Amino acid sequence: MKRVLFALLISCAVFSFSNAQIKVSVNIGLQPIWGPTGYDHADYYYLPDIDTYYDVPNHQFVYLSAGKWITATSLPPQYRNYDLYGGYKVVVNQPKPWMHADTYRKQYARYKGYKAKQPVIRDSKETKYFEAKDHPRHGEWEKSHPDHH
Repeated sequence: MKRVLFALLISCAVFSFSNAQIKVSVNIGLQPIWGPTGYDHADYYYLPDIDTYYDVPNHQFVYLSAGKWITATSLPPQYRNYDLYGGYKVVVNQPKPWMHADTYRKQYARYKGYKAKQPVIRDSKETKYFEAKDHPRHGEWEKSHPDHH
C-alpha cells in the first residue's frame, strides 16, 4: 500500500511539474510593430541608445528624468526624433528591469549605436505577426480569426 501511495504521489508531482513547464504565454498582438521579431512573448524592451524601457503590456515608455523613473505613452521631448524601427531593442522578461538599470546598461552597452538592421514586426511576413493591430497585414489576420473582434 505504501508503494502504491508513493507511486501516486510521485506521479502527481511529475504531472504538476509537466503542466508548469508546458504553459506558454504569447503576447505578439500586444507588441508594437517596431518591436523585434523572434519573440512570442515580451514584457519589456530595453532601448540601449536612449537608456529607456518600453512596457509592452501597458504600452508605456519608462525613462529616467531628474533622477526618477517616469512612465509615459510617448518618449520624452529630447528623444522625439529617435527611430524606434532602426534602434536596437533588447527583450527583457523580468519585472521592473529599470530597477537594475546599471546591469542592463553594462550588459547591453555594445548595442548602443548598433547599426545592423534588426528585423521588426512591421516588416515581417510571418503570419503570426499579423495579429499586431498596426501591422500592414492585420486585416488578413482578423479575417482568419473572426472570434477575436
